[in-house]
Amino acid sequence: METITENQKVKVAKKLKKMFGHMDRREMEYCPIRDVMALASDKWSILIVLYLGYYPVMRFNHIKKRVYGISNKVLSERLKMLETDGYISRKMYPEVPIRVEYALTDFGHSYLKKLIDLTEWVTAHGDVIVESRKAKKVS
Repeated sequence: METITENQKVKVAKKLKKMFGHMDRREMEYCPIRDVMALASDKWSILIVLYLGYYPVMRFNHIKKRVYGISNKVLSERLKMLETDGYISRKMYPEVPIRVEYALTDFGHSYLKKLIDLTEWVTAHGDVIVESRKAKKVS
């Protein structure tokens, strides 16, 4: 495991100050970072984006089968929100029955790259989290 140097901590602190330093605490009711991250970091949305990265085009039922445990209602809501925010595109074909396909936009692909970085980090450090949880249960 790599060590976090003081220099890295200082760089992170500067980035956080740049992110939050300009915000007036009285106007924190609407926080653009929180607003965007709420959807972008939702467990269902992350899985949808990851699967749309793996399968270039997916239909509703295909997504539902891959994203285990999601209800039709929640999947429909997440797809609409991801489309509204520009992560995915929705294409409807005038057929009987109607065929609707979902795909990542270029913006969605840029987000996918960040998600892949995060999932690689989780994979590399997951054992630390599991061990920490076990240690907390024992004590």
